[in-house]
This record gives sequence, structure tokens and C-alpha cells, in this order.
Amino acid sequence: MNASAIKAKFIKIRSNKIFELVVISVIIFSALLVGAKTYEMSPTLISVTTFLDWFITFFFFTEIAIRFFAEPRKRDFFKSLWNIFDTLIVLVSVIPADNSDMAIIARLVRVFRVLRMVSIIPELRLLLTSLVKAMPQLGYVMLLMFIIFYIYGAIGSTLFEEINPELWGDITISMLTLFRVMTFEDWTDVMYETMEVYPLSWIFYLTFIFLSAFAFLNMVIGIVVNVMEQENEKARSEKMLELGEPTIADLSKQLSDIHLQLNKLNQNNQHKKTDIQ
Repeated sequence: MNASAIKAKFIKIRSNKIFELVVISVIIFSALLVGAKTYEMSPTLISVTTFLDWFITFFFFTEIAIRFFAEPRKRDFFKSLWNIFDTLIVLVSVIPADNSDMAIIARLVRVFRVLRMVSIIPELRLLLTSLVKAMPQLGYVMLLMFIIFYIYGAIGSTLFEEINPELWGDITISMLTLFRVMTFEDWTDVMYETMEVYPLSWIFYLTFIFLSAFAFLNMVIGIVVNVMEQENEKARSEKMLELGEPTIADLSKQLSDIHLQLNKLNQNNQHKKTDIQ
């Protein structure tokens, strides 16, 4: 069997939906195995889980090898961050988890094998990519939130310090208390305590909750949804290019060209009518 035939088999296996489902099932089983190891087990079960752990590592190593050999250009395989991530997880999983100075790291890496679910399922990759690309815009939202927290923290420390120094003693403690209010963790107890001295202090809490919880949440959702729509459009365009179908941009360009040609024809017809007259 020549190299091209072997490569074709690897490509067929990689694109097989059954193979993809098997990989997802092994990832889920790996996650369950990590959870099972947190319980007390008999020596027999420990031996079984150790064997299963090495079997899963061997399976992942084989799966990475199939994907690598199925790549048309081998150097392009490592141009994908997802492929690099999967390869590192598999390689570090080879570290023995028992009787080794690296045992803790090895166990932690085995926990992170669950993240391979993201690299396998395109929809999860799209969600994570959208979240990462939204981080710069979310950074400005976080800066705005810090300003709001700082202002309200300073006001709260100034007004309520004598009421409860443990909650409003300084601006850092006040900001921590405000975070408790934003997450609605017994925030009414904090409010009622200050309302005994300042009856109108409810305005302080309600305006803060509106600005932090409601407005902040809506801004974050809006940014993430906008980025997800852009990524979905980009993914659709790439898929259409792979299938050889025209994209929306191509159709728009073709319509523009047709419109220009029609305008030229109309102008030529008008010139001919003028010449005849």
C-alpha cells in the first residue's frame, strides 16, 4: 500500500462522524474517570482506573497521530492553536501520575483533558473564540465598572463607616461589600442596616444595582452576541468558500458590476439617441 493510499485512509477516518463521536465519548469518559479518582477506592479499583487512564492517553495519542498524518501539509497542522493545545495535553498526559515529583501536574493535566471537548466540537470553538475576541471590548466595560465601584465605594465608606466598620471601614472593604450587593448575597440585610440611620439610603443601593447588575450584564451580553454574530458570518463565509459557493460579498460585488454595466448601457443608448437627433 503506497503513501497516498495510507494518507487517504487517515483522511477518511478523520472526517468520519463515528470517529468524532468516539473521541467525544472517550473525552467524557476521561472526565468521569477523573471525578471517580476523587473518591476512596480499593486497590483493585485503583489498578483498573490506572489502566483505563493509560488506555485513554494511548487513544488520544493515536487520535492526534491520525489527525497529523491526515493533514495535507504537515507544518500547517501546528498553525492551529487548537492542534497545539491538544498535542500538549496528550504529551503531558504521558507523565506518570504516581510515584513522581510531577504527579500533581500530571493529575491536573488529566483534568484539563476535558477541555479537549472544546477543540473537537466546532460550536464550542466558536463560543470560546467569540469570548476571547470580545475581551478587548469587555476590558472597557470592566474599566467602567471599576469606576462605578470606586465612586460608590468611596460614598459608602464616607456615609456608612460608623454604622458598620466591618462592611464600610475603608474603600477596599466597601468595594467588596458592593460586590456582595451586586451578586444579591443577603444585600437587603446590608441595606436595612443603613436605612435605620439613613432612611433614604435605599437610593444608594438601587442605583448601584441598576448600574452594576442590570446595565453591566446587558452590555456584556450585547458585546458577546455581536462578536458571535460576526464569527458566525465569518464561519459561514469560509464554509461557502470551501464548497465553492459565492458569499454575500461576492453577490454584492456581482450586483454592483451588473448595475455599472446597466448604467453604461443606458448612457450609450442616450448618446446614440442624441446622435440620431
